[in-house]
Amino acid sequence: MKIKTISRDDVEFTRERKNDIFKVHRNLKPELHPYQRAREYTRALNATKLERLFAKPFVGAMEGHIDGVYCFAKHPTSLTTVLSGSADGELRLWSLSTRQTEWKAAGHNGFVKGAAFVPFQTTFVTVGDDKVVKMWDRKEPEPTATYLHSSGFTGIDHHRSQNMFATSSTQVDLWDHQRAEPVKSLSWEAETVLTVKFNQTETNILGSCGSERTIVLYDIRTSTPIKRLTMSMRSNALAWNPMEAFNFTIGNEDHNLYTFDMRSMDRALNVLKDHVSAVMDVDYSPTGEEIVSGSYDRTVRIFNAREGKSRDVYHTKRMQRVFCVRFSMDSRFVLSGSDDGIIRLWKANSWDPLGVKTAEQERSLQYSKALKDKYRYLPEIKRIDKQRRVPKAISKATKIKRIQIDSAKRKEDNLRKHSAADSVPHVAERKKPILAVE
Repeated sequence: MKIKTISRDDVEFTRERKNDIFKVHRNLKPELHPYQRAREYTRALNATKLERLFAKPFVGAMEGHIDGVYCFAKHPTSLTTVLSGSADGELRLWSLSTRQTEWKAAGHNGFVKGAAFVPFQTTFVTVGDDKVVKMWDRKEPEPTATYLHSSGFTGIDHHRSQNMFATSSTQVDLWDHQRAEPVKSLSWEAETVLTVKFNQTETNILGSCGSERTIVLYDIRTSTPIKRLTMSMRSNALAWNPMEAFNFTIGNEDHNLYTFDMRSMDRALNVLKDHVSAVMDVDYSPTGEEIVSGSYDRTVRIFNAREGKSRDVYHTKRMQRVFCVRFSMDSRFVLSGSDDGIIRLWKANSWDPLGVKTAEQERSLQYSKALKDKYRYLPEIKRIDKQRRVPKAISKATKIKRIQIDSAKRKEDNLRKHSAADSVPHVAERKKPILAVE
């Protein structure tokens, strides 16, 4: 007869330190745990409910501007430094940790149209309606350099490693810190360029949005345009993915955001929907996994870069049209600037607790997140996770927009049924807004 005995040595099962975990033997055979899925589902459901219960995204408001905030700039190497510009020409440098103004100046006569930090330095450049580019140092009350131009500016961006910045006006101009005139001028036909952005990975590439519904890519090494994409409606903002060098996202007047691969622009990689008015600004998180957008419908939405619907929407009663949004450099917070002159600070994850978390809390949150991801497609969890309260005006506009989209689809289907075969072809949703690629 064979007798199986359990033999455990005290040396192996005794903790050496009080923080060590106990060694536990557990049989993971599914047959021995028939109620495991039921328990996990209940825990995932409770975790989802608790997330919605403790969802308090608003952190605080940074007041000081007396006119609408129209542009942001975040320091590429400082987590807490943000620059803002308003419609009355005022510039303010903020500390996110204290939510207080650290520096301010009357920068321009009229709107401040753009701002950008010089990497690894304390200086930054700004442009406005007054046809002037100004370079500032946070330690000085007056600009350290001034560059004049023949037309008003609409945007600015700084190169990642060189002493060079690009401005947009009637054309795209490249400036050197030591030159009073533009080093190069780039254009594709006559149009007003609304925004310009350097690619942060392929630093010789920059993209621009034009008033003639175009998106143009330039190579500064050859001083020539690479490609031009013409959309059905105008694009207001452009942002490059910091992790995927070829991908960029634009915010369009048709309420949507479109992600493109610069190597093949005849089709969008993704279409991000949910806004009910024009998208005014867009920005990527430093991880490249999420996108934040601000819209004329008074909301801020956060998207997963690979999904088509927003995972969260932020709004307040007093927040007006949102003209600029930014992710913080640690991906934990979102900044929004609106027409009411207030900068609002939000949590990127509305349920994420602020402050230092213990190791036990961190493990509990990770376990809850894993369970929620595992059962997220089940109806009850999906319904609770997706449900958001929005203002009545936005809810009504969403319903009207849905009716209009359904009506257009129904009309197209009827036209296809009563037409000759293949005379009304199916057009993919990701190709519909694209008119031409040159």
